Amino acid sequence: MHVQLIREFGTPDVFEAADIDTPTPGPGQILVRQIASSVNPVDTKLRAAGPPIAPALPGVLGCDVAGVVEALGEGVSRFAEGDAVYGCAGGVKGHGGAYGEFIAVDAAFMATKPAALDWRETAALPLVTITAWEALVDRCRVTPGDHVLIHGGAGGVGHIAIQIAKAQGARVATTVSSAQKADIATRMGADETINYNDESVADYVERLTNGRGFDVVFDATGGSDIAKSFEAARVNGQVATIVSQYEADLTPMHVKSLTMHTIFMLTSMLNGTHPQHHGEILTKAAALAANDQLKPLLDERRFNLDDIAAAHGHLEAGAAVGKIVIDIADEARQI
Repeated sequence: MHVQLIREFGTPDVFEAADIDTPTPGPGQILVRQIASSVNPVDTKLRAAGPPIAPALPGVLGCDVAGVVEALGEGVSRFAEGDAVYGCAGGVKGHGGAYGEFIAVDAAFMATKPAALDWRETAALPLVTITAWEALVDRCRVTPGDHVLIHGGAGGVGHIAIQIAKAQGARVATTVSSAQKADIATRMGADETINYNDESVADYVERLTNGRGFDVVFDATGGSDIAKSFEAARVNGQVATIVSQYEADLTPMHVKSLTMHTIFMLTSMLNGTHPQHHGEILTKAAALAANDQLKPLLDERRFNLDDIAAAHGHLEAGAAVGKIVIDIADEARQI
């Protein structure tokens, strides 16, 4: 099969085209013929920095899987050959990667493809959807009437988080950096937008919550100052973040008796814990898509498997508006 692999960690030019043996699915696995994949920030970080969670070299990166079941491993009964499936199931230590024509994956991580979405839209969803779901539904348990603040509402995780929070019945505010991104967030369903370049936390907390603070604050960028999330949350509120690899003063969290959640959705794949929950999340996400409550925003620039270095560069340059999708098979290239 044709893949893009890396033999060393570094800049996007470490990718090289290669032909390797098509994997055979082991017990509990399925072999998926890849139609499309996507590029996530974690993919670029693994390519650039390598261990401790990167695949062994030479290796294939890529987390998001969208394709057709070609073969079943021993003990798999949830799927049949020919089923259209999707999931976040590769690209890290101990797993094959999605930047290739085929991938053998743990069937528990997978779900049936959303009928309401095309292959490119489907490929954009898995990692960002599971991340947002774990933050807002599993951990913060957003319920109808909650006032939720999402940092980075036009980003890959953020624009999905808006839709999931709205589906939970929440009122949603989001921070953005421009009028263009405010328009994107509004189209995704945000009730209120905040240009963080123009308004302080104290000002928008006063304007939108009468000084009370938000019930839930989700830093969906991984780059926002956690102190701003603490400042924006109400007393006894909740804060979730997708990046916590830095030092921070937790005094404001203590003073307000806040609960903080750190979200790293790859933990399940890396540790083999509760993989079926990811399949359950994506099954629920497909139902939301069927009800017009969930739809990813795709970057307008098109890439195929041999353009993977350019796709990584496009994301790292901050030039993408929406998720970057990799067209692998004709079914994606013809959309």
